[in-house]
Amino acid sequence: MYKSEFDKQFNNNQNYNAYMFYGVSDFLVESYSLKVAKKLAAGDDIIKVYFEEYNFDYCYDTLTQSSLFATSNILLIKINKKLPKKEVDKLIDACRLNPTSKVIFACLGEVDYKTMAKSFTTKTSSVEVRFFAPYDNEAISILGEMAREYGVQTDPNSLMFLYNMHQKNLSLCISDLSKLSILDEVVTSKTINNHCFGLGSVDIEEFLVKLLSKANINKDLYFILEEGINEIQLITRISAFIQQLFMINSYLKLHGVLNIKEIWGYNLPKNIANTQANLAIKYKKEQYLYMLNFLQDLELELKSSKIDDTNAYVQAKLRNFHQQ
Repeated sequence: MYKSEFDKQFNNNQNYNAYMFYGVSDFLVESYSLKVAKKLAAGDDIIKVYFEEYNFDYCYDTLTQSSLFATSNILLIKINKKLPKKEVDKLIDACRLNPTSKVIFACLGEVDYKTMAKSFTTKTSSVEVRFFAPYDNEAISILGEMAREYGVQTDPNSLMFLYNMHQKNLSLCISDLSKLSILDEVVTSKTINNHCFGLGSVDIEEFLVKLLSKANINKDLYFILEEGINEIQLITRISAFIQQLFMINSYLKLHGVLNIKEIWGYNLPKNIANTQANLAIKYKKEQYLYMLNFLQDLELELKSSKIDDTNAYVQAKLRNFHQQ
């Protein structure tokens, strides 16, 4: 089932014994899982089992037994790997045997969950909902709602700037909106540039400019990672910045004049636009390809290898960014 169809059913108060949410948008998977759980029960009555905590026997016993403290058992299982079909079928069937129980699977990550989804059918009063990357206007609408929830005064252009900055990752955008909510000012694209990644002592924009200018980044890099920024997020942010520069480079070669609004659909502060243009023309196509491959390989290493200290490893690799 697609999101639009599920939304209609949800708004018409149609309920199921079991729900499965999966797809390319982890934010939508998590938000819909929690939205459904909260509709079925009060927050304190939702039993949550996340990732390595998953244990089939515990989950099955929870669903087959009546709750001593609530009128229903709502079990929210968050996973990043496919579960055995037999276990999924039994957990769905447990909700049929005990009508007061409901189970919700929030399936995250780039995993093929299609075979698992086959267990969710109308015969078992269960539903699987697959999410795709939201259209830009839908994503900006979501970010607008979250901005209002956090009390952040901003505008669609600034939200689009934030969305593109994070390569259209809603989770990262919302994390930044939460941090920006402590500022007593209207949030613009300039504010976002100055205060992303933890509102700490290091300006991420200045760091990116230093990195691409081949300046000394040791101190900045140390503070950025020591402030608790996720290494994958930092690599993603650097990749997005380099892609921005490549687009500017390509546009300048075609048109000979800079027009940031035509490139991105929104304006940047003049000083930032000029800085990016000056950086963009310094690199050739082959160099852009090398840098993006370098970052892609680094991200793959972090996700697939057992590195004892990812923080130190990323610092060492980025310090050699232009030396390999």
